[in-house]
Amino acid sequence: MPGETAPDRRVYAVTGSDALHFLQGMVSNDVLPLGRGDGIVWAALLTPQGKYLADFLLIAQDGRLLLDIKDSIAEPTVRRLSMYRLRADVQFATTDLAVTRGLGEAPPSALADPRHPALGWRAYGLAGAPPSIDWDAIRVAHCIPETGIELIPDDSYLLESGFERLHGVDFRKGCYVGQEVTARMKHKTELKKGLVTVGIEGSAPVGTPILQGDKPAGTLFTQSGSNAIAYLRFDRNTNLTAGSATIKP
Repeated sequence: MPGETAPDRRVYAVTGSDALHFLQGMVSNDVLPLGRGDGIVWAALLTPQGKYLADFLLIAQDGRLLLDIKDSIAEPTVRRLSMYRLRADVQFATTDLAVTRGLGEAPPSALADPRHPALGWRAYGLAGAPPSIDWDAIRVAHCIPETGIELIPDDSYLLESGFERLHGVDFRKGCYVGQEVTARMKHKTELKKGLVTVGIEGSAPVGTPILQGDKPAGTLFTQSGSNAIAYLRFDRNTNLTAGSATIKP
């Protein structure tokens, strides 16, 4: 079935003999399998301190390597990656490829979104139909963070943001920028806060602080109907409010 165009995505072609090995040393996921055939990987670029900078999908298809990224962070992310190239043979070039995505039966050229089955499939080429699917409802139901909303540059951590559950981080691949902090959070600490889907009565803007009485307990993000994604302290999960709304973990 035809998909709908994702209007806020940009696609880059990644070329050069060192492209995969360069990316392998930069991002949170194992991208080397993309050198063995068609596939799609979700990954993040981190600061040396392990904080999120950007996330994107890397696609190998028909002998080409593509980078699918949110338009709002595309240029600074590619600039940063290019800054790290040094003498590596890797180039990033804009393309006119559209991102199409959909649910249900996928066209032959599509690849399943690697984060969660509920996100359906993605394809790269000609534009599709105008957007009509309520992706926020899907994200909220499955606690899938979105670039620039739940995923905040220089603030978010991968494990608090669900990257392990959503197949966006690999703990066996070896070193990458921010790897040491991410591994330490995995193996030596217990997460005390993170993104969760909560119930909500009423509504409040994205970014509204969540309070337990007068104590800070987290932040409200995307809302869909009677549910929302929230960043919460796990030890403060009762009697919560966000503005005039009531939050129910």
